[in-house]
Amino acid sequence: MTFRERLARAIAKNRSLLCIGLDPDVERFPDGVARDAEGIVAFNRAIVEATVDLVCAYKPNLAFYLAHGAAGIAALAEIRQLVPAHIPVILDAKLGDIVSTSLVYARAVFETLGFDAVTVHPYLGSEALEPFLAARERGVFVLVRTSNPGATELQDVPVGESGDPLYLWLADRVQEWNERFGNVGLVVGATYPVDLALVRQRCPELPILVPGVGAQGGDLEEAVRAGLTEGTGPLIVAVSRSVLYASSGRDFAEAARATAQRLREAIERVRSSLQRRETARS
Repeated sequence: MTFRERLARAIAKNRSLLCIGLDPDVERFPDGVARDAEGIVAFNRAIVEATVDLVCAYKPNLAFYLAHGAAGIAALAEIRQLVPAHIPVILDAKLGDIVSTSLVYARAVFETLGFDAVTVHPYLGSEALEPFLAARERGVFVLVRTSNPGATELQDVPVGESGDPLYLWLADRVQEWNERFGNVGLVVGATYPVDLALVRQRCPELPILVPGVGAQGGDLEEAVRAGLTEGTGPLIVAVSRSVLYASSGRDFAEAARATAQRLREAIERVRSSLQRRETARS
């Protein structure tokens, strides 16, 4: 089964476009959870067990595990295995290097660690991404419009004959890569809903991973409307801190579930309203 197929099944089974980022900041762990690699596993296990019926995917960020050295990487591998097989897991690593290095990265992410998808950056061109793209049963999400405030510094630079901003020019390239490989998606921040809508117009059938809702200031409803209105491709709404740290007490897992449930329901309300609108039009 390909990543797209597994994602579609998870979306349908859980009626959810919500992806929870498993980004363990040990300084924010509640009392009673060890602030080390063992605590990371225990914390994430509790989050997954509390939310597994509410999500379409999980997304651990590599940096939070690398910070703990070899023990952190071992924790990441263990966390990958504790997520049930029917829920895809995306490694947020933003990889991209010369081909010989990307070959090893791809082997590490997909074969050694067993992740279903990965985030990559396109700065070295499509040649550098081909080792990831060649794993056609996996998903590859290319950074196009990031959620950080400084994204415009490079991503708005006009390029090509059309003078499109770089992020839209990149969206067109990702569309072309997907026509060849069939497993490519985009990363577009919820903090730029207008730009998200433009990317969706260019890439109506591609999956879009949308970070930036919650702590980064992205508006959930605006992002969902922008990412769904013009296309049929799946939207994956990634939320991390507002779910993980919904409570600093021993009820952290229950609070995470309650927050995740509210987010899923809010997303579904928007999705249902868009579906009703499309039905009325037809």
